[in-house]
Amino acid sequence: MNLLQLCVASMLPVVGLATPQLEKRQATKITVDLTKKYQTMDGFGVSLAFQRANLILALPTDKQRAVMDLLFSNTTGAGFTILRNGLGSSPDSSSDHMNTIEPKSPGSPTGTPVYVWDGKDSGQFSISQQAASVYGVKQFYANAWSAPGFMKSNGNDANGGTLSSSWNQAFANYLIQYIGYYLNAGVPVTYIGFLNEPDYSASYASMLSNGQQAASFIKVLRPSLDAANLTSVGIVCCESTGWSQAQSIYSGIKSSGADSMISVVSSHEYSSRASSSLSTTHHSWSSEYADLNGGWTTAWYSSGGVGEGLTWANNIYTAIVNANVSAYIAWEGVQGGSTNEKLIQINSAGNDFQVSKRLWAFAQYSRTVLPGAVRVGTSGGSFKTTAFKNVDGSIAVNVINTGTSAASVTIAITGFNATAANAWITDSTHDMPTQVAIIGTDGSVSGAIPARAMVSFLINGA
Repeated sequence: MNLLQLCVASMLPVVGLATPQLEKRQATKITVDLTKKYQTMDGFGVSLAFQRANLILALPTDKQRAVMDLLFSNTTGAGFTILRNGLGSSPDSSSDHMNTIEPKSPGSPTGTPVYVWDGKDSGQFSISQQAASVYGVKQFYANAWSAPGFMKSNGNDANGGTLSSSWNQAFANYLIQYIGYYLNAGVPVTYIGFLNEPDYSASYASMLSNGQQAASFIKVLRPSLDAANLTSVGIVCCESTGWSQAQSIYSGIKSSGADSMISVVSSHEYSSRASSSLSTTHHSWSSEYADLNGGWTTAWYSSGGVGEGLTWANNIYTAIVNANVSAYIAWEGVQGGSTNEKLIQINSAGNDFQVSKRLWAFAQYSRTVLPGAVRVGTSGGSFKTTAFKNVDGSIAVNVINTGTSAASVTIAITGFNATAANAWITDSTHDMPTQVAIIGTDGSVSGAIPARAMVSFLINGA
């Protein structure tokens, strides 16, 4: 009888903090097959667009650092590895507008632009610098919701409209100029996007496009990036409202001969969910989704509501396993108000905050599944289990127990003997503290999985 079985048999808790006692029964075996490989992961991320970054910068210094730790620390927070920044197009920064770096038209597509850089970028510039220098974030995704209004068919950066083809080169130059501001400050913009929900005309910054129109611009943007020595910057397209719409616009890009020029096919999940793989050889991202209407909740599990933490653990699991996404990006990181649109709620006075369990659902994945990890096969048990081989050789195994009974698991990795293992738990009373993980004489790893909980293991070995 191993130590875990002794703990179970004697009804001793195997988690460092208060944990439901396990019933005496045989541990469920989960087998990880390293030879069965799926997608390579880019990571997990968050957005602070529409001046949400300014909410962090306005907090008292100690609260500001606490929020940054919650978002980016790989030991005490979510450990996000991708930051999605909104690339502005609005002529002013009133309300929550993201201001443009070219407030006035040069008069024609070939006119000389006058760029204006305020050194703030709606608060995102400072946050990005801190994310890079303090937390080691290396992936920054600059995403334009629209081109400046004078480049569009409707003369307005809001209310839809399309990019006028005569302005394709000028808009490409605009995006490159923006990237330069960040690069000069030591922040690598690794991905660039030029559309957001191109199938939806919004009263705020928005620009419509179909796949053929997107391809026309991509054929200008890609060689322009290359000519500017930005060959490492990948093009992301096209942030559709839903998974079905993403497939439609991508098909247009592919049929128009621009497929080889993009790096990522991205989509939101508002109008249709990420339930199956997109027909592409590129990485696919679920780049935005949130509960926009539900009343603010910090619950992990109460009634299975759309804003609860366990629901979001399941959302991420489904996108990874069923849709083979390589990245999952939250919307938004912080915000005021009474909905679940954000992970962290800033109070009405702007001087304090409250954390949702959704953040810890992301943390369970982001802190253990690192950029470059390859998803591998799993079998056994009734849990929602994913496994990944990280670049450093460690194995991440993420286990979601949606049931009402606590359980114990034994993880066996084919052709791999564990020599060290860590585990972390999130449930209604825990925000990812460490949990006991026991290495067996056969090189397997055992641990406890309380009811309606998520436990992530990080296993090293040979």
